[in-house]
Amino acid sequence: MRSMADFVLAACLSASVPTVGTGAESAQQSSQADNDSVQAAAAYDAKDWAKSVQLYEPMVKAHPEIPRLWFRLATSLQELGRLDQALQTLEQGLKAGVPPVFAEFSIATIYAQKGDKEKTFEHLQKALDAGYNKLEQFDSDAHLASLRGDPRLAKMRQAVEHNLKPCASTPENRQFDFWLGEWNVETTQGGVPAGQSKIELILGDCVIQENWQSDGNPYSGKSYNIYDTALKRWEQFWVDNSAGNIFFYGGLKDGVMDYWTDEIPQPGGPSLKRHLQFIKVGPDKVRQYSQGSSDGGKTWKPEYDFTYIRKK
Repeated sequence: MRSMADFVLAACLSASVPTVGTGAESAQQSSQADNDSVQAAAAYDAKDWAKSVQLYEPMVKAHPEIPRLWFRLATSLQELGRLDQALQTLEQGLKAGVPPVFAEFSIATIYAQKGDKEKTFEHLQKALDAGYNKLEQFDSDAHLASLRGDPRLAKMRQAVEHNLKPCASTPENRQFDFWLGEWNVETTQGGVPAGQSKIELILGDCVIQENWQSDGNPYSGKSYNIYDTALKRWEQFWVDNSAGNIFFYGGLKDGVMDYWTDEIPQPGGPSLKRHLQFIKVGPDKVRQYSQGSSDGGKTWKPEYDFTYIRKK
């Protein structure tokens, strides 16, 4: 799950070199800064590490507030084998505000290159504690190759997976997984085809997304279902191609996903309260039953009754 901190981090890592000045002076500074940035990036991409160090060192001094500059300078130094300088660069970067989630991982790889296992694991743990979740990088980093057989690294890989998909192993988040899959949908009474639906996990397995398409008409919609850990309940937000939207909340009760709405104002009539249930009939069949009440929940009338049959 991405937090606001993730967006801030992404912005920090992609920030460009700023310029200060007015008029012609500002334009000249901007042109020079852009030229330096382009040359430095070209050297870095070409793996011309010596030139990259030469170009990034003054840029870091001029703009220590840009994390990307610290990372690229440290990486260039590391690739040149100047490991102590690379460490010093990242440590200074941390003091200047470089996000620890990636800085600590880079520090760990430097210690691995130096052959210091304990320091490597110490800083890997710091990266994990900060939310490190780059599984592909963790698996492919060449500097960690000598540690692949260490059970501590395998355990840390599990932590990376957890950071990447924090909801995947949480029991509450998995309560509605019985609805996942691709389905043919028909009326429970009579078996009349009603639509097609694909239910899938998105956003780090934290959100269950419904993709509905009616049979015989253009009506379609999506719902987003998530377990709210703060309120300890499930929530669904339905939207469709007719500008409709409905907010449900509830939870799993006796194996049934039980959703409710508040009173929803209706044009030219009394407010409507809805009760929506998802009932697991078997491994390949789910019943979706919707009722509505116009008297505050005293009496209920069926709105629709569908059965989902898993596609083979």
